[in-house]
Order: sequence, then C-alpha cells, then structure tokens
Amino acid sequence: MVSRTFDGYSMTQFAIISQMRNSMIARTGLSSLKRFARLVETVTCGIRRQQELELVSTPTLTRISLPEPASPMGDRAVDKDAIDRAAALIKSGKLVAFPTETVYGLGGDATSNYAVANIFAAKGRPLFNPLIIHVGEIAQALEFVVMDNRAKRLAEAFWPGPLTLVLPRQADCPISLLCSAGLDTLAIRVPRHPAALALLAASGRPIAAPSANRAGRVSPTTPAHVREELEGRIDMILDGGPCSVGVESTVLDLTGPQPVLLRPGGLARESIEALIGPIITPSTDAATSEAPRPSPGLLSSHYAPRVPVRLDAQEPSGGEAFLGFGPPAPGVRAPDIQLSPRGDTTEAASNLFASLRALDRPPFSGIAVMPIPDAGLGAAINDRLRRAAAPRSSA
Repeated sequence: MVSRTFDGYSMTQFAIISQMRNSMIARTGLSSLKRFARLVETVTCGIRRQQELELVSTPTLTRISLPEPASPMGDRAVDKDAIDRAAALIKSGKLVAFPTETVYGLGGDATSNYAVANIFAAKGRPLFNPLIIHVGEIAQALEFVVMDNRAKRLAEAFWPGPLTLVLPRQADCPISLLCSAGLDTLAIRVPRHPAALALLAASGRPIAAPSANRAGRVSPTTPAHVREELEGRIDMILDGGPCSVGVESTVLDLTGPQPVLLRPGGLARESIEALIGPIITPSTDAATSEAPRPSPGLLSSHYAPRVPVRLDAQEPSGGEAFLGFGPPAPGVRAPDIQLSPRGDTTEAASNLFASLRALDRPPFSGIAVMPIPDAGLGAAINDRLRRAAAPRSSA
C-alpha cells in the first residue's frame, strides 16, 4: 500500500516535485514560483496517468491494434498512409513509436502536457529524467531554443543526425515543462531517418521522444523490440525497419561557456571537437540522485538486460553468454554473437542493443562482453555497457 502525503502523491512523488521546485528557484529565483505552479499541474497529470496505467486493464489502454513488423531494411521510408495515420494520432495527443537512425522513439506532442505525461507513464520513467525534443529542421528548433554560434555551427554540420544539443529555452517556448523536468533548458535534435522526418512534417508538431522501451531497459532498434516492451501501452508502431546507428544520440550541453559532453552517442566526440574545440565531461556524483537532469541517459544504471553484464571479459564463465568484438584470444571459444568480427566500432554500435536483447534469455545466466576500445563510437558503446553492468536498484 502506498502512503499518501498530499493530494494522492506518494512520498517519492512529492519529493520529486520539491526537488524540481528547489532547482528552479536556485536557477531563476523566487519569480519562478508562478512557473512552478504550472509544472505541478503538469506533474499531477503525469502521476495520475501513471496510476491509471497501473489500475486500468490493457485492452482499455490500447486504442488501436499494433501493426505487424515488416521485413528489416534499415532506415527505410514508410508509406504515406502509415505516416498520415501516425501524424493524426500525434495531433490528437496519442503515443506513436517511430524509427530514428539511432533507436526507436516513443513519440508524443511535446506541447501537450497530457501527451508528455502519457510518455512518462507508459515507460514508467522517473519524472526528473527529461525528454529529447525532435524537430524537422533548424528553423523550427529556433522557435523553441536559443542557439549561439557554437550551436548553429554544430546544427549546420550534423543535423539531421545523431546529435542532441541542450540549449536555453526561448522565453515563450510552448513545450511542456515536464519535457525538461522543470529546468530552463531543452534537449533538442533533428533526426535523420526519413520516416521520422516525414512524421514531423505531417504532424506539424515538435515530438518529445525517449527510447521506446520500459525505463532502464535495453533500447529498441527494431519494431519487434518495441512490441516486446510496450504493447498495450501505446497507440501505434510506425515500422521503418532496423535502425542504422543503433545507439542513442550524442548529447552536448551548450548552456555554459564550456561545452559539456553529457552522453556519448552516435556522433563521435572527435567530430564535435574538430568543429568547436575541446569539450569536457561532467561529474558523475549526481548519477544516483533524483535531482532534475539536463539530459536523458545519465542514470548510473540504464540500458540494462535482465541478466548481469560483465565487461572486459577475455572468455565467458559457466552459464554466461559471450558477446564478441573482433577475434577472441587463442583457445577461447567463439562468441555467441559478434558485435563486429573485424573490430569496427561503427558496426558494433549498430548491433549492440539487438545483441544484448538476443542474449538476455535462457539458457544464459549472464553476458560476458569482450573489451572494446573507446575510439570513435567505442566511447558510446562502453558508456551503455557500463550502465548496463551497474548495480541495479532493488526497488
């Protein structure tokens, strides 16, 4: 039985609201309290929607049947009828899983408190963990965020593509405060997948979209993965085949004088530094706290299979699956799945999440992963693997 403290909130939920309030006051002063009242209204919507998902049967939540996945083709276009159907759902406040070049996203209208609250509820996502906003072009991003010269150079070079920028919100930004956990920043990008761009154009809405899986689980790179995670909790899967990049976008914070790499991802750090100079990485001290975060993907335990993950393994122990990268040491058995037989980090990134899902089942009791270098997309792969291997919460 959950103890209640205020208007149906549990102690944890009320604590999250208080942390958001304190963060806003610290950043913008007491004048932000009026704005905080709007946030409480939005969070209330999310909490009550999450309670509905826990209490209402699955058939009531499923608005339409989910389409069967088509044969894999990779970053392929989707027919116009499917795009129009998905866009109509987005415009009516419903949730659509859609492909991007990185992973499948769980999309809703970013300007709708109700739709954004439903995203958190469908995933079971902590309210302090913000969402990435997807837009169709740089001009649309400028309606919602303030872009300095660094941001404009990066956007012109790498959008559309797997780069998310954390930037200050415009003063009149219409995007739900729940998307940014009450902070005065937004994480925003232009995806490269043709189906994602078509959906953005047809809906005419900015789309808030975390990965289309339950919170903390392995991200989905095919429609079948989405179905396994969220069937009965969302309204449609837009099938665009398997994702070509296979790991989430790189997230770069440009709200301060020094660019901060919040999350390595599908764009290599070296490519960013070649354009704007050195970037730094943040402290990991807050990885286990419930304070609002500027970006998703910062929890210490994330992207996790059900079975334990062991890193830098030269060979598997009894009962473990063996996930390879390049040839194993002499005398060691062949891997159960190879991320990349030739040791290519780009190929390995595209196979990472699908491989973890494939090995996360009997008869395996764990997953042993061969060492992977940090060069190129190796940094993003190792970031995901470290979080997958981190101690799990007992809650």
